Amino acid sequence: MSKILICVAIMAIVTYIPRVLPITLMRRRIKSKFIKNFLDYTPYAVLGALTFPDIFYSTGNYYSAIAGTIVAIILGYFKQSLVVVAIATIITVFVFEILL
Repeated sequence: MSKILICVAIMAIVTYIPRVLPITLMRRRIKSKFIKNFLDYTPYAVLGALTFPDIFYSTGNYYSAIAGTIVAIILGYFKQSLVVVAIATIITVFVFEILL
């Protein structure tokens, strides 16, 4: 039981540090346009890098995954809402799975 508590305490510290460090280190307003843009786009880039490869393994067939991805990219490009993109992608994958 004591090993579990030690592991939980270490995990709590490890997850707490990345949340506290930016607050303590960056008390002043960021003036650099490069750093502002970097911090603005980093979450999107990381999310894309984490989720995009898994898209192709999420269905039983690569073709349906590619079709769903294409539909999502096109609808996202035309600034459709997230609900519309998700529903259209699900329908596209479903239809491709039935046809293939």
